[in-house]
Order: sequence, then C-alpha cells, then structure tokens
Amino acid sequence: MEDEIHYKLLKVLEENPDITQRELAARLGISLGKANYCLRALMGRGWVKMANFRRNANKMAYVYLLTPSGIDQKARFAVRFLRHKLLEFDALKAEIERLKVELADSATNESVSSLSARPLKD
Repeated sequence: MEDEIHYKLLKVLEENPDITQRELAARLGISLGKANYCLRALMGRGWVKMANFRRNANKMAYVYLLTPSGIDQKARFAVRFLRHKLLEFDALKAEIERLKVELADSATNESVSSLSARPLKD
C-alpha cells in the first residue's frame, strides 16, 4: 500500500511540482497529515527536494522537484505497481470464470451468456 501511495505521490509531484499539500492530499484521497508525512519521507530518502519561491509574495509557496534518484525510484514503483495490478486482474478474471461455471451448473432462469453482454450495475 505504501508503495502505491509513494508511486502516486511521485507521479503527481512530477506532473504538478507547485501543488500544495492540501491539493495533493485531496488528489490522492489521503489526509493532509499523511500527505505531509509521505512528502517528508520522500525528501528524507532524497527522492524529492522542496524549494520555495523567494521572490513570490506568498512565502508559503513551495515547489516539489523529483531528484534523479526520485525519478529512478518512481520507475521502480511503477513496475511493482503494474505487476501488483496485473496479479489482481488475473485473480479477478479467474474468479469471474469460477462464478460463470457455478452459475452455469446451477438451475437459474438467466443464462450466463446474457450476463457478459450486460453492463455491471452498482
């Protein structure tokens, strides 16, 4: 889970280096405190550096820049994240196939083939 958050955080920072921590937290669906904690962890590892705009009237405005090692780590996170999501996808496909077999074997009024043609409902 932490790898996923760190990957998404690095991705967002790369795309929006001037994002605020509040915006970052909202975008990732995490608390402001967790966003701050994760940012500090990434800075502590040397993957992100923070600089403020000294000439900006808003002295609280910061920019978050990925370091070369941060860019490298983001790529490593992406590979692990993709591998994890592919495993989840394969497991979900297998579960769907098991359910189709189960439904085909049971005496239902609805055919299994009609289920695959219909969009899923919430």
